[in-house]
Amino acid sequence: MIHLGHVHELVRYPVKSMAGVATSSAFLGWHGLEGDRRFAFRRLDDKSGFPWLSASRLPELILYQPNSPEDPTHVRTPEGLDLSISSAELQNEVSEKFGSPLELMKLRHGIFDDATVSVINLATIAAIGREAGQELDTRRFRANIVIASDSTEPFLEDSWIGGRLVFGSETGPMINIAMRDLRCVMINLDPDTAKQDPRVMKAAVRLNENNAGAYATVARTGKISVGQSVSLLVET
Repeated sequence: MIHLGHVHELVRYPVKSMAGVATSSAFLGWHGLEGDRRFAFRRLDDKSGFPWLSASRLPELILYQPNSPEDPTHVRTPEGLDLSISSAELQNEVSEKFGSPLELMKLRHGIFDDATVSVINLATIAAIGREAGQELDTRRFRANIVIASDSTEPFLEDSWIGGRLVFGSETGPMINIAMRDLRCVMINLDPDTAKQDPRVMKAAVRLNENNAGAYATVARTGKISVGQSVSLLVET
């Protein structure tokens, strides 16, 4: 067990590509943080194996704010309207902005790109920000677990691949670090305005081949809290 640091931030994204909801603690289940990415808009005209709408196609989607981290009942629109998550008004508004028909779906086990949990280290975000010439909000990276490592070395997450992160005591929740997080244009989006800044992704490309953070699967369930210690378990 190698001590790395502590949990700086926990965030759940109830609706895929909408704004996240920060929380002081969350239950880590077999399908990620409870309530994370359980809703998503399906593109009805898309016949691919991954028809879910993301902010890479509709940047303004990140400005929609669900009202709860686990089972949201309403979503606040960028214009300040509170619409029921199950309402035709919300579905029609997002469909109109996207320009094609959509259907909001709820999947019990969630809708994920590559794995059920995403992690990133504050030092990685800081390094990309320095390279891009700005201070970056953690929300750009849309990670479930933001870690404040004792080391200021960026991209430590790459060295965790194949290991396990343990939260709290040695019997606490645990995740398998499976792969690097290859970034898309969503990190270019300002979380408050949805305005694009290509300097951010270009910085990630220059520094670490566009990888920032890591994807993980769940090895042991339990409650994770902000401030909890984080340790790396490496098989020998």
